[in-house]
Order: sequence, then structure tokens, then C-alpha cells
Amino acid sequence: MRADELDPDLAAAIAEIESLGLPAWSDLSVDAARRLEDDLFSGPPEPPVDDVRDLAFDGPHGEVPVRVYRPEGATEATGGAGDRAARALVHLHGGGWTLGTLDSVDGICRELAVRADAVVVSVDYRLAPEHPFPVAVDEAAAALEWVAGTADALGVDPDRIGVSGTSAGGALAVAASLRAREFGDPPTPAGQFLLYPIAGRDFETDSYRENADGPLLTREDMRWFYERYLRSPVDAANPYAVPLEAADLGDLPPATVVTAGFDPLRDDGVALADRFEREGTPVEHRHYPAMAHGFCSLADGVATAETALAAVAADVRERL
Repeated sequence: MRADELDPDLAAAIAEIESLGLPAWSDLSVDAARRLEDDLFSGPPEPPVDDVRDLAFDGPHGEVPVRVYRPEGATEATGGAGDRAARALVHLHGGGWTLGTLDSVDGICRELAVRADAVVVSVDYRLAPEHPFPVAVDEAAAALEWVAGTADALGVDPDRIGVSGTSAGGALAVAASLRAREFGDPPTPAGQFLLYPIAGRDFETDSYRENADGPLLTREDMRWFYERYLRSPVDAANPYAVPLEAADLGDLPPATVVTAGFDPLRDDGVALADRFEREGTPVEHRHYPAMAHGFCSLADGVATAETALAAVAADVRERL
């Protein structure tokens, strides 16, 4: 599954990041890692969208901040002459359930809103270790329920709400879909769009061994994230924490799974896509052999990342 060489554009971007001499996430305290992540990934508000609003809803563990991105042309309310309610994506950021803010994920939310012509609702779920599993899962599910329940006010179609996530956010997206299938709470999303998702907890897969030292994500980083997210070893067998632990991954919303050849999580994503297909969930597996973890956030300088984002956006438009 791995390419012989990293994509040259991506290699240049990684070299620029590495030239800063930054430590690995796993070598930092949680507070320091959060500050670094926010500094690295918070950038100018690009690309432009028609409207951005910071809102919040009452979740199961308290108020949950969200940021709503509305691309040009999306209606603000239904019912008017010629109005058509927009498709929507509930987006769950990455960061190992430990890092990430609305600002640090701003860029990819804007990209998805513009490219997919979708209202994107970015969710600032509570982070571990202060709020370990299952708090983030509860808030991901609550966000889907809130968007569906306020669809008219948001100007979105309750039947065209999908869930998207990068890395740990991908795991949360699958968990919300599993809960919807099992309990009908939250409402079943119309699609899942999973970019290099965390799906397993086997640190000895081929991709973990090949990419133990990165780039951009290491095996020790992943151990560090899981140690902060899970309350005990018992949680590691819970499919809402580790999706590949699910007995059945069929009858879930149609999925897009993006994987990268130079990613420790590659084999997790491949296994997830394979199980979706084998067990009865429609899936589009988009694999990019010369890419590394998180590459879609580098679309401004990496041509293949641009291609991948365009493909995911096309899937969103087709399914929602």
C-alpha cells in the first residue's frame, strides 16, 4: 500500500514544518501540545465563505460551542419563494481527542463548505484527559441531533445532514453513526466522510511499523493520545472508542474513507473500508499512496491534497 517515495510537494511542506525544530506531541505536556497545535494550524480565514457564526447548544455535559460556515448561495431559512434548504456537514476535528480548537480546524471547514456547497457545523467537543471517553462521543452525537432539530433555523435539509471527521474526528463520526444505528439517537446521518480516521488500536500493524517515526504523526503520539482518551483498558474494547472493535459495521450510512500511504493509521483506515464493504455499508475508499497523515490540510501547496479534497467534496454533493 505504501509508495516508494513521499510526494515531492508534501515532502517540501514537511521539511518546512520540521525546520522549525518542533517536538513530537508525545514529548509535550497537554497544555503545551494544545498551544503548539493551535499556533501551527490556525491561519488566515481562507477560502472566504458567505457567513461564519459562532453559536452553542446545550449538550449532555454542558454548553458545546459550534462554528457554522455558510457558503455563498446557501439559504438562511426555508419556506421562501425559490428557497432550497442546504446540505449540511457536522464536522469533528482531529487531534487525538486531546488537541484541537475551532480556529485550528477553520481552514478545512471553509474548504469543505465551499467545495461541497454545504453548511458546515464545526463542533468544539470537550477534550481529554479532562473529559475522557465517552464525553466526546456524547457531544458528537448531540451535535448531529442539534443540527437536525434546528434544521429550519439553520436553513438546512434534515434529510441531507452528513458527518465528517479527520483522524480522531473520524472515529467520533463512526461512533455517532453506530449510535444512530443502535438507538436512533442521534438521527442517522445521510453520509460519513472520514479522512485518515483512527479506527483501531493495534500499534503493530504494517503501517505503524513503517511509519513509527512519522512524518507528522508517530506511533508514540498515538499511544500518548489513547492513554489520555481512554479511562481504562476496558474502554479499548468499546466500539464507540475503537470502531474496529464493532461486531458489525454494516447498515451504516454510505461512507468515504481517505487513507494515506505514509500514515501510521493507514491500515486502520483500510481495514475500516474493507469491513464496510464486506459487511454491507456502501463505501468509497480513496487511497493516496504518496501522502502522509493530515495531508488534506496542506491543499494550498500540495496538488494531491487538492485532488483529494475535491474528490471528498464531490462525494458529499453526490450523497447529500
